[in-house]
Amino acid sequence: MTNTSPNIAVICGGVGAARFLRGLVRVAEPANISAIINVADDMVLHGLAISPDIDTITYTLADAIDPERGWGLRDETWRAMEALGRYGDRNWFSLGDQDIATHLQRTARLAEGATLTEVTAEIAAAWDVDVRLLPVTNDPVSTRVTRADTDEEISFQEYFVGTQHSVPISRVRFDGIDAARLTPEATAAIEAADVVVIAPSNPVVSIAPVLDVPGVRDALAASGGPCVAISPIVGGEALKGPAANMLHELGLDASATGVAQLWSDVIDVLVIDDVDAAHSLAVARAGVTPYVTDTIMASPVRSSALARSVLSASLLKQGSTT
Repeated sequence: MTNTSPNIAVICGGVGAARFLRGLVRVAEPANISAIINVADDMVLHGLAISPDIDTITYTLADAIDPERGWGLRDETWRAMEALGRYGDRNWFSLGDQDIATHLQRTARLAEGATLTEVTAEIAAAWDVDVRLLPVTNDPVSTRVTRADTDEEISFQEYFVGTQHSVPISRVRFDGIDAARLTPEATAAIEAADVVVIAPSNPVVSIAPVLDVPGVRDALAASGGPCVAISPIVGGEALKGPAANMLHELGLDASATGVAQLWSDVIDVLVIDDVDAAHSLAVARAGVTPYVTDTIMASPVRSSALARSVLSASLLKQGSTT
């Protein structure tokens, strides 16, 4: 790092990334942090443009997130969903009444010709969020999941919410990603970063659709600082969500070592939890420097402690490139 307030670019998914950013803003200057956010979970439902990862990060940084669910807004009401249920099975994806206002605003601004990057900045400003929230691309990308039991391809939200990620999968693909363009804003943020962090998000459906956007790896290579990832797998399990199951079902190693192998082409350091200290040697053999610490973000204080550890870990590879 070049100074006490480095430029930090964070590759982001949903809840795990949001909780990490919640801690990072306590130990680094928020205006110097850029979140490069997955958009492959985005969907259009009831005519509304919905960006789950962007909104989860926005609401978390605004201290407005529902603390029990980890998504949506605190003190939310659900009258619209209740009314929609009157017309049949059209409320499988729950949208709170206040949350709907965000989607209405996004939909209207996109229809007026604004880019997703511009709309995201406007919404973040309305919530007094100082971190730069940058969709990785303004182009449509959609995560598609193939069910192993039926060989049917469904959207990620149908898998994650509709089936409660209870069905086995055999394939994941990102529709539209080959034609997607990394935004100029995200390019500049990555290339100018003193430190790049890959947040502890699902490697398959949160991080891969960011890294696989054409131009992201080139931008990471052009960055002058190290790339530090936080393993989202602790003790062979995901703390939240289906990441470990998805890795297993796709024939990948659901462990800290597996994460190091998966990202060895882009990361310098992998931060792993204390319980995975025994994986340190295997992580090093994958060409990645291990850094062992507590990675469980059970509170804002512990999120801040992890953020400090990540910045300390970046010093192990100060000045290196991926």
